Parts: sequence; structure tokens; C-alpha cells
Amino acid sequence: MLDRVALKFSHVKPEDTPWRGGGLRDFFLYRDLGVADATGGKVVAQLVKANLPPEKGTGWHRHEADFHIVIMLKGWARFMYEGKETLVAAGDCVHQRPGIQHYLFDYSPDMEYLEIAAPADFRTVDVPAVCEVPAVEGWD
Repeated sequence: MLDRVALKFSHVKPEDTPWRGGGLRDFFLYRDLGVADATGGKVVAQLVKANLPPEKGTGWHRHEADFHIVIMLKGWARFMYEGKETLVAAGDCVHQRPGIQHYLFDYSPDMEYLEIAAPADFRTVDVPAVCEVPAVEGWD
């Protein structure tokens, strides 16, 4: 897939791209790592961090992506992956297989993760509830 695209070298430093709101979730901040531009839109890599306390989370959804991983860098997040509660803590890597239905419902104030997905413009689709979701612990 990548061999059919003119790839560019990319080296992004923290001061090169600011944290921004306005991404998929308003309670997170996002920092672009320049990979979508370097790969002609084949892959996106971005940092995601907590911005506001969890209230209701992401809701049930799935991604239309060929590849999607989350590497937790700091803190933790609690997900429901289909019917299973999963705690993802700093150092953990999660491969979200294409189409897996999930819900990020709780996270620590210091949560920060690296998200890598292909294609860069993957879609997020809301889905009906798979099961009940545990209560949010909150930041108090």
C-alpha cells in the first residue's frame, strides 16, 4: 500500500505542532505528528490527551480503518471492547481490529496516548449500545 505513494521524510518536534481542540472529541486535545502529510494520507499518527473530566465518554462506535493502534503513554483509560471491560494503562498497546465496536468511558487526568491509524482519514461511525457501560470514576 505505501509503496504506491510518494513518501516524505518527516521529523516533528513537540514545538512544531501545538495541541489543538476541535478534533473528534471535545474532551480531548490532539497533536498532529506529521505522518499523514508524509504518507500522502495513507497513515495518521497523533497524540491524544485528556482535556476535560469524563462525563459520558465517547459513546459506542467503530472505526472504518484498515489498521488502528493505541499506545498509552501516560495515565490510563477504561474501554468497553464489545462486551468486555478493558483497562489500558501506560505502556500498554491495543490493536483495534477493523470494525471492533468500542466505548472509551473513563480516563485519568494525565491520560495521553499515541494513535496510529490507516488510512489517515478513517471514519468513526456511531453504533447501537452493545451492553451496559460501568460508571465513570471521575477526577475527584
